Amino acid sequence: MKAGADNAGAARLEGAVRAANAAGRPALAPFVTAGFPARAGFAAVLDAICVEGDVVELGVPFSDPLADGVTIQHSSRLALERGVTLEWILELLRSRAWPAPVVLMSYLNPLLARGIERLARDAADAGVSGLIVPDLPYEESLALLDAFDRAGLALVQLVSPLTPADRLRSLCAASRGFVYAVTMTGTTGGSVAGGASLADYLDRVRALSPVPVLAGFGVRGARQLGEIAAHADGAIVGSALVELLESGEDPLPFLRSLRAAAAGGGRAR
Repeated sequence: MKAGADNAGAARLEGAVRAANAAGRPALAPFVTAGFPARAGFAAVLDAICVEGDVVELGVPFSDPLADGVTIQHSSRLALERGVTLEWILELLRSRAWPAPVVLMSYLNPLLARGIERLARDAADAGVSGLIVPDLPYEESLALLDAFDRAGLALVQLVSPLTPADRLRSLCAASRGFVYAVTMTGTTGGSVAGGASLADYLDRVRALSPVPVLAGFGVRGARQLGEIAAHADGAIVGSALVELLESGEDPLPFLRSLRAAAAGGGRAR
């Protein structure tokens, strides 16, 4: 098995986050459901988001996305109805080079249906840097981690405020590219409360993680990003961006405002 440091996809993800930090700001990782709000023209949407994001999280539509709230569930259902599949996503990514490293967020069933070895080869060939699999338990992740390491793909682990200390240490050690620190219990789409408990939690994750820590769930604007900036290496912004896309608004002013707020506020390590 390759060490994480020899994993090309993990290196791209970590490098993008570290470059943002070196510029004095937290990394911005927008999430968008693949093929949403429409298959036609989605390549242009993804391209624009890649320009503004340091890392882009691309959601693979799934019929039962248990970790997602109403907004992303709705976008996933519409994308499925419009024929968005894992194969379509890989073909899109394979069609050109994208301005930011892309990490796929997928539930486990579509990946198993493709076959892990085939998935690893195809995703690497398409230029994917890594995958996030929210319903994959750590104890069952070693086969994927091995296949992904051999293919040069990161397997990003998720942790939460309820993760016990020993398990948190194991998950941080196993994660490639970055650690996804879920900021609250429940599903996506809410608004993170912030405060001392969030700061203490993120500080604990960073103290254990050898790779950057990106905080997600409930990051809806500059205020939450500012609260996170001093305690994590970046933030993932999902539901708020998907809502803008569904309303037909241009998402770029929103992303640019987040980047400007992050640049203005700086960050601490």
